[in-house]
Amino acid sequence: MQASARLAGAGLLLAFLGALGCAGRAPGLSMAEGDTLISVDYEVFGRVQGVFFRKYTQAEGKKLGLVGWVQNTDQGTVQGQLQGPISKVRHMQEWLETRGSPKSHIDKANFNNEKVILKLDYSDFQIIK
Repeated sequence: MQASARLAGAGLLLAFLGALGCAGRAPGLSMAEGDTLISVDYEVFGRVQGVFFRKYTQAEGKKLGLVGWVQNTDQGTVQGQLQGPISKVRHMQEWLETRGSPKSHIDKANFNNEKVILKLDYSDFQIIK
């Protein structure tokens, strides 16, 4: 097999795995792959309402240059959507899982519907009331 054919095949595999969300945390990703735009939905469980969690989430998202939204749910969780470069979204996912607002206590964070996107659906990071 020619080197160019192998490289093309590897590129297709990376694109496919990226679309499935499998390659996002793999070590050794190049900067170009880290700039792929992704969208992911999230829900955070624990003491995350009444502790300025949405405000801190919006501020952290904006600091990272992400777009999307965050809102409280009737079940006492916080949910939302993140969009931006994969490297920045990964950083925000870690923040949602481990840090949050100073007075919050995070039990767990779920991430769903991760997909590669060609363009951002939002222009800012919004708090939905």
